[in-house]
Amino acid sequence: MTNIEKRVTELVEEKLTELPEVFLVDVKMHSNGDLIILLDGDHGAGIDACAQVSRYVGFKLEEENTIDTPYNLEVSSPGIDTPLKLNRQYVKNIGRTVAVKLTDGSKKEGKLTAVDADKITIAEQIKVKGKKAETAEVSIPFDQLTETKVLISFK
Repeated sequence: MTNIEKRVTELVEEKLTELPEVFLVDVKMHSNGDLIILLDGDHGAGIDACAQVSRYVGFKLEEENTIDTPYNLEVSSPGIDTPLKLNRQYVKNIGRTVAVKLTDGSKKEGKLTAVDADKITIAEQIKVKGKKAETAEVSIPFDQLTETKVLISFK
């Protein structure tokens, strides 16, 4: 994490003390000058929360002259294709279908049923040829996950 990213993280955390339902997911300063702040919330991060954080961070960065090159500040919630990163994001998505990639290269898909400090549990549909699919609970430690994405169903 760069010094700019550290300072921006501190500023966002300061502002979020006023918005306890919202939490910081990520801060990235790209070489092209884009400063991206991703926020989420237990019930989503609305445009009002994003605007408040943007105004606060933008004002403080200018006041402190933290970034001496032109930059573009973008504050938003993670997109649907953004992998889950924090335990709090996993908890908020219990009951939804997720696709996980494991460190051994394998993939699993199922309904996220539980989350604790060191693992997630999904209800995976196991298909056996000639038989009805069965549901099996599978616990996966966080250290075996490389990526978890929420799947959207339009059924």
